Amino acid sequence: MKEDVEMDAIEILKQLKNKGVRFTPQRQAILEFLLETESHPTADEIYHHVKAKFPGVSLGTIYNTLNMLKEHGHLLELSYGDMSSRFDGNPKNHYHIVCLMCGMVADYHSPLIDMNQEVMEKSGFLITGHRMEFYGICPECRKDEKPN
Repeated sequence: MKEDVEMDAIEILKQLKNKGVRFTPQRQAILEFLLETESHPTADEIYHHVKAKFPGVSLGTIYNTLNMLKEHGHLLELSYGDMSSRFDGNPKNHYHIVCLMCGMVADYHSPLIDMNQEVMEKSGFLITGHRMEFYGICPECRKDEKPN
């Protein structure tokens, strides 16, 4: 698994290098963390993880790298109003479940509902993608619920 993540990261970094983007060990560490985690971390969580390996890394480097990866289609930024954005190393369209108590975000693996064509025909918009999320209380937060 670790080797697969490293190979995926190296392949993405090669693609970026061919587009003129600088290749650094810090960028590789950020990308590898995003590819190996399922936690949908915030920029601050990514910063603390990468800082353990590269003490001199700045939060600015984290944000710049995240923006660059998003612009090149290698990650998703999930925004939740006043909550911090969370980042997903899987840029393919998929669904998410969000806990209303702790804010945890999890992937939900199910075939996508393909409504893009229908929405384009009915609205006149050029649809480039869609995002659907489910909200509820995660199993961990439900452990503390008192039975009725």
